[in-house]
Amino acid sequence: MKLTIERERLLRSLQHAQGVIERRTTIPILSNILLKADGGTLALTATDMDIAIVERVECMVAQPGATTVPAQTLFDVVRKLPDGAELEIASGGEQNQLVVRCGRSRISLATLPSEDFPAMTEGELPHGFAMGAKALCEIIDRTRFAMSSEETRYYLNGIYIHPAREEDEPKLRIVATDGHRLARVELSLPDGADEMPGVIVPRKTVGEIRKLIDDAGEEEVAITLSDTKIRVEIATTVLTSKLIDGTFPDYDRVIPFANDKTLQVDPRNFAKAVDLVSTIATEKTRAIKLSLDDGSLVLSASSPDAGSAEEQLEVEYADGPLEIGFNSRYLLDIAQLIGDDGARFMLSDGTSPTLVRDNADPGALYVLMPMRV
Repeated sequence: MKLTIERERLLRSLQHAQGVIERRTTIPILSNILLKADGGTLALTATDMDIAIVERVECMVAQPGATTVPAQTLFDVVRKLPDGAELEIASGGEQNQLVVRCGRSRISLATLPSEDFPAMTEGELPHGFAMGAKALCEIIDRTRFAMSSEETRYYLNGIYIHPAREEDEPKLRIVATDGHRLARVELSLPDGADEMPGVIVPRKTVGEIRKLIDDAGEEEVAITLSDTKIRVEIATTVLTSKLIDGTFPDYDRVIPFANDKTLQVDPRNFAKAVDLVSTIATEKTRAIKLSLDDGSLVLSASSPDAGSAEEQLEVEYADGPLEIGFNSRYLLDIAQLIGDDGARFMLSDGTSPTLVRDNADPGALYVLMPMRV
């Protein structure tokens, strides 16, 4: 294999591959990245056997071929070479190494045979649809903060995507919950998604897709899936992942649509107040108290070690006195996602779940479980 490639193009592709590769793997070949040059492109493939990413980048191929090299080492080498450089990459020879040349620099890397690199078989992916990269970015950002990281409840370690109906309108619904909070976003059902099964996309896959979107601009994203796998194509990159084999809980049962007390807040001012008061909150619980009365919201926190803090906000509220506690981090996560049109908190009492709506987006809702303060 012999080729010439621009440093920036190679570096960007290696950055995408980095997130997929497990650093602590006991299988040496899984620490490597597969490089395959042919027909004017270099294909870079990385996998941890649960996710595989293949990215094609333009280059000048003098001699087609394939090999594998340690991904982290190659990334570090390319990252430290000068901006705007052209790299000459060649493999083979008696020692069967990969040689990277740039100006007066020459770096040799150990390789493993490309034939030993595992292929992640996709099988049939019968369901497919397309959506804009910006729309996919928004639904990921509005839900992934609520994913669980508890290994015991593995079926919550991702986002649940499924078709649904809302007031007889077909929707694509995306849900995440960790048992303490829930995020649900929906949008018009894309063509081809009506027969898709409900699937749980793992948190690592969600993170890698989100990274790819950052470099995609206004590209359209093609999504195909089955009961067990999902494939996402963005520009010249294809990411394939296994899905979580589990049953997502009946989340509708925890959404409190009958709450009768309404609090309207400016999310920017509210977030600043929560952030300030939470400085004093106990590190373990991060608990703050919201004390409501007509037209007024008082946020407070106290800690045996740090002291106490309190801030008062003028708000739209006219449903009588109420005290309720929340994890401040959860409040901030939601407030930062809501636009300037305001947030609407639908409350019942100090021990029942609270529903949060974005005034600008009727398709988004959030549920917060209260905590004792």
